[in-house]
Amino acid sequence: MKTSEIVMPGKVEPSGLQVRDRELPAPGAGQVVLRMEATGVSFAEQQMRRGKYYDQPAFPFVPGYDAVGTVAATGPGVDPALVGLRFAAVLKIGGWASHLLVAAGDLIPVPAGVSAAAAETMAVNGITAWQMLHRQARVRPGGTIVVLGANGGVGSALVQLARHAGLRVIGTASPRHHATVRRLGAEPVDYRDPRRMYEQIRELAPTGVDAVFDHVGGPALAESWRLLRRGGTLVSYGTAATKNDEGNSQLPVLRSFARIQLWNLLPNGRRATFYNFWAGRRFRASFQRRLREDLTQVLRLVADGVVVPEIAAEFPLAETAAALALAESRTVTGKVVIVP
Repeated sequence: MKTSEIVMPGKVEPSGLQVRDRELPAPGAGQVVLRMEATGVSFAEQQMRRGKYYDQPAFPFVPGYDAVGTVAATGPGVDPALVGLRFAAVLKIGGWASHLLVAAGDLIPVPAGVSAAAAETMAVNGITAWQMLHRQARVRPGGTIVVLGANGGVGSALVQLARHAGLRVIGTASPRHHATVRRLGAEPVDYRDPRRMYEQIRELAPTGVDAVFDHVGGPALAESWRLLRRGGTLVSYGTAATKNDEGNSQLPVLRSFARIQLWNLLPNGRRATFYNFWAGRRFRASFQRRLREDLTQVLRLVADGVVVPEIAAEFPLAETAAALALAESRTVTGKVVIVP
């Protein structure tokens, strides 16, 4: 079986991505061949092309953090009845391909009635949002949270999940996205002036908030911490503020982590945590079970129409460079999806 792949050869602009066709090996024990129906562009790929991802793969490699597709073939030890069924899989790399090898244990069923593009939009983004909201912050119904970047892939999922959980949401975005943020159920705040942004949030929630979800990091992380009321939780899950900085790719994350640990030593009734999608992966069975449980919950809400995936645009695999460029433009709502 042949596959067509998008290769990231080094630190390149989106236009520097390469297309490679090759023979795909037969699936080994415990593997399947997944015929890709949808993959996408996440913030991780934007960091990877700059060599700035925390766990940076060695160049060259095929990006693609997650994928949704139909099983085309199974290897030894895998039930042949899986052929023809649609699944989602979280991969970290490898998803930007027409066909790919996936461990059968990583497959998560996609419910009937949920399109490949919709499932792809909610794969990593939906798991991330669900785990941060329900496994880390655990805000009670009636609470108030702040979502930075409420129009983004994770942010738009987080807003909808939080509203479904009975929470008030304040979401930051540029003015062009405020109508969308309102439609999702959040109260929009302009993030273009960070100082004024935090002032506006305090005006909307003068007694503090129960949780802040911050993907920006950097020096302003302290401002997010100060928004919390007693008993509140700061969930840091990225360092977008340092995306274009030169230097060690791990240093911004380590700085944020150290700051969080220090804050947790303070006797002020607040707590902070750094969300790591891959935490616990060395305990593979429990890690896979947790991903399957959480994405199943999210996709059930999608199937029921409670959560509506925000698909910014769809591009064919051959135009992945344009998809990456659009995702990096900061002009879109939701996730840019790549299809065959």
